[in-house]
Amino acid sequence: MEAWSDDDGDDAAPEGAASLTLTVAAPARLDKALADAQARFSRSRISQLIAAGAVRDASGAVASNPALKARAGEVYTLTPPPIAPATPAPEAIPLDIAHEDAALIVVNKPAGMVVHPAPGAERGTLVAALLHHCGASLSGVGGVARPGIVHRIDKETSGLLVVAKTDAAHAALSAQFAAHDLERSYLAVVRGAPDRADARLAGLPAVSFEPGGIIRVEAALARSRSDRKKIAVDATGRRAVTRVETVERFGPAGKAVAALLRCRLETGRTHQIRVHLSHVGHPLAGDQTYGRGRGGHALLDGFPRQALHAATLGFRHPDDGRPVRFQAAPPDDLAHLIVSLRKL
Repeated sequence: MEAWSDDDGDDAAPEGAASLTLTVAAPARLDKALADAQARFSRSRISQLIAAGAVRDASGAVASNPALKARAGEVYTLTPPPIAPATPAPEAIPLDIAHEDAALIVVNKPAGMVVHPAPGAERGTLVAALLHHCGASLSGVGGVARPGIVHRIDKETSGLLVVAKTDAAHAALSAQFAAHDLERSYLAVVRGAPDRADARLAGLPAVSFEPGGIIRVEAALARSRSDRKKIAVDATGRRAVTRVETVERFGPAGKAVAALLRCRLETGRTHQIRVHLSHVGHPLAGDQTYGRGRGGHALLDGFPRQALHAATLGFRHPDDGRPVRFQAAPPDDLAHLIVSLRKL
């Protein structure tokens, strides 16, 4: 049970706005009991707030031990500190928004936009655009007025990302991504076309075949030992699984120049699709990191970025667990490449 001490009718009162009165429903550790008593803060954030002295018991004494045993019926007051100002500064950058509500926002990111600021890319980021767009609707993630980034896509990859607007939504969405309990599929244009009859492909230890024409690629990934900016297939790395389905082939029959693939992620490692497709001999068109030196058609060589688009994103909404699913058509540059390849 929860109640804001200043009854202003705002059901989405942000961290730092007012004290929250919480009643313990069942015996538990204090951090768990208070997390269960409200839906605005994750258990980890509650634990941080307790340790910071933001929780008091009914007598007014500070309850600073997250592991304290709380009893049913006990009443505590949580007074969140003011939200720290966000960095970087908000920027008025137009966004293509697929969905937005009080808990989250789904954005169709354009190619060329960096998600997080980084050296050499401090401005024009998705985070800065979201800070401007969301404004006061951000209730604070980890005590900072910022959007909760739960996954990323590369700068030159276009497509859908979900971003949390509250601490509780961030925790719930992060748990789904950690458990790989959601749907993510990408459209990719690659050199050549994967063929189950290809003895070279079938002979790769990383490759297996599943019903429905699905090619399963399971190859562990780690930071490259020769180039720390790259990811490489490495048996000592983290498990990575991509399922690949051919949507369309381009070029003369029996000698495809390129193919449009649908790639479904079981795991979500850095550069996973790019590295897996290169590993099986069908790198992305335009991929200057993992596809250079392969040769091919001028349409593929001239494409200015990796031909990869996050087309489908499905997950359980953090508020009520209902399944939600979003789709985004390929952007103009990728759509034009596909149309041009169909003429071969």
